[in-house]
Amino acid sequence: MKTIIKDALILFAITAIAGILLAVVNEVTKKPIEEGKRAAVEAACREVFPEADHFTPGADPASIPEYQDFLLKYPKNTVDETYTAHTEDGTPLGFVFNLTTKEGYGGNIRFSMGVDFEGTVKGVAILETSETPGLGMQAGEVLTPQFKDRKADSFVYVKGGGASKENEVDAISSATITTKAFVNGINAGLDYYRMVYGDLTADSFRDSL
Repeated sequence: MKTIIKDALILFAITAIAGILLAVVNEVTKKPIEEGKRAAVEAACREVFPEADHFTPGADPASIPEYQDFLLKYPKNTVDETYTAHTEDGTPLGFVFNLTTKEGYGGNIRFSMGVDFEGTVKGVAILETSETPGLGMQAGEVLTPQFKDRKADSFVYVKGGGASKENEVDAISSATITTKAFVNGINAGLDYYRMVYGDLTADSFRDSL
């Protein structure tokens, strides 16, 4: 009996110490992880909207009435975060949206896109992807550069490298699912922009702040 109690106390002590150490490690690493995430978001914002001097967090998409309509229309896409891009004197230039599309071949694709008040895509950057190494991973090399400074109501992909119109992009060779997911995600982001900000100009948006 004494042996059982002793063993139980030892096990309890080990568990307690492990729990304390885990809490300490979590607290120590929490701040660097959060700072790393903020730095990654900042870098993505600057990549997709290079003209901007600084960025401010926008409203939580879930708090915007139009977002429910967006989710009904795009059940496989979400707008995770939004930011407003500003000049040095604070003039708004447009927006940065961080989105997730669930249509990828290997899983979710998270990406960032910048859109100005004219509806022009200023840039696109991949944040996270679970696509197959090789062909699927080429999205950041083949697809994202094609959207820079492009304006269209919606984009379509063309196989075989024949994109010639303003709304056309070349698909990744042998990676149609990845291409489709990414293009659909961009189109969802543009539609979100139109739903929420489409009627605003830089001046009217600044007045609404």
